[in-house]
Amino acid sequence: MSDLMILGQRIRHFRTEAELTLDQLGERVGVAGSQLSLMENGKREPRIGLLTGIAEALGVPLSALLDESPPSERAALEVELERAQRSTLYGSLGLPVVRPGRSMSDEVLASLVGLHRELVARERRTIATPEEARRANTELRLHMRTLDNHLPEIEELAERTVAETGHVSGALTHREVEVMATRLGFELVYVHDLPHSARSVTDLENGRIYLPPASIPGGHGLRSMALQAIAHRLLGHEVPSTYAQFLQQRLEINYFAAAALMPRAQSVAFLTQAKADRNIAVEDFRDAFGVTHEAAALRFTNLATAHLDLTLHFLRVGDDGAVYKAYENDGLRLPVDVTGSVEGQLVCRNVAARRAFARTTRTTEYYQYTDTPEGTYWESTQIGSSSTDEYSITVGVPFAQAKFFRGRETTERRVSTCPDPACCKRPDGSLGRRWGGKVWTSAKLHAHILSPLPSGTFPGVDDQELYGFLEAHAPRAAEGAAPA
Repeated sequence: MSDLMILGQRIRHFRTEAELTLDQLGERVGVAGSQLSLMENGKREPRIGLLTGIAEALGVPLSALLDESPPSERAALEVELERAQRSTLYGSLGLPVVRPGRSMSDEVLASLVGLHRELVARERRTIATPEEARRANTELRLHMRTLDNHLPEIEELAERTVAETGHVSGALTHREVEVMATRLGFELVYVHDLPHSARSVTDLENGRIYLPPASIPGGHGLRSMALQAIAHRLLGHEVPSTYAQFLQQRLEINYFAAAALMPRAQSVAFLTQAKADRNIAVEDFRDAFGVTHEAAALRFTNLATAHLDLTLHFLRVGDDGAVYKAYENDGLRLPVDVTGSVEGQLVCRNVAARRAFARTTRTTEYYQYTDTPEGTYWESTQIGSSSTDEYSITVGVPFAQAKFFRGRETTERRVSTCPDPACCKRPDGSLGRRWGGKVWTSAKLHAHILSPLPSGTFPGVDDQELYGFLEAHAPRAAEGAAPA
């Protein structure tokens, strides 16, 4: 019998109907009443011979005991409550097990089962499946498109916070970031043993923000992580309960960090002059504020439409052609799947984001015009690298706006008819005939597009590792700490 709980319930049901006690039934079948009690509670499986004897003693066919449905509505609730209290989720709460005895009314039993159902439902809502994660990411991207990727409230918050440090112009310094933290009552502490699952850790009780040692020359990454941790506090974020909320918070703290590193007033002044000179270049914007090329390109998307009257698109593409990040408000057709998600999709081989990988010299930006079914676009692409692979960062605009950018005189020009498979996806006829049906390969999995929101006190963070870290570093008890 696969379900001992239901078997036990059915034995108890028919024993009660026969008005027999455990001991009385035990005498008839030759076993102790305590042994029958274990069977009725689903803790011991009876031999088939004993089960046959029980059925005869109760005056029911053996099939009535072996039926896998609960014998009554109450029995079904009791089984459901028992299963719920055996679950890992309930065990993690540290609460005692409640036994549904005869004195428990049906209403109380139904209420307990209902609470367990809601507990499970809420837990499931906090763990996004890959499909839910991709849907939430797509909805956020489309929403930001309606806003031209511009968040005025965070712009103003960042501008005000930076001004309070005394910063006037140029790149934001480590010292000025420390001043921001100090004004919030926090000290920046750099450690080598930060939990592997956390980018930074904020100790709310002891006023400390723990960060890893600088890993990027110039410290842009370190300043950015500190600013993101500060942003959580300034924006009043709570622990996210859905994947959509998690993504929204990540977007907001990244936006704040970028707006602090590249303040609106100075950035707009710099870019406005470059537009007037018809010499806009992401590499110049990057160097002026001491940030990475990707950070400068993304920041440019925040300001280009709202302050320069330019529409544009942004792409971060892996060396295998897969999209990692994308944004557009200039009508460029992005590669999407049936859900509208762009992450993990392959861009056309003929666009600058892919063509730039073929260059031998990659220290400067690559410029190209691309004719598409939606029109002609000018694009500027820079190749970067991580510890595991290479990637390209592309910013592009419609042909009519290329006149404001450095590199507009390029003679590089390609044609893309994607998503038409004949453009770059369908193999040459002779190659198809030569290799069709004769090859097998395993595709690379793009893990970043499948990552759901992990459960736990803090999304994606190992609680035990986190609190162990705080216990080792905090001068006092570290309860109430939150990862950034």
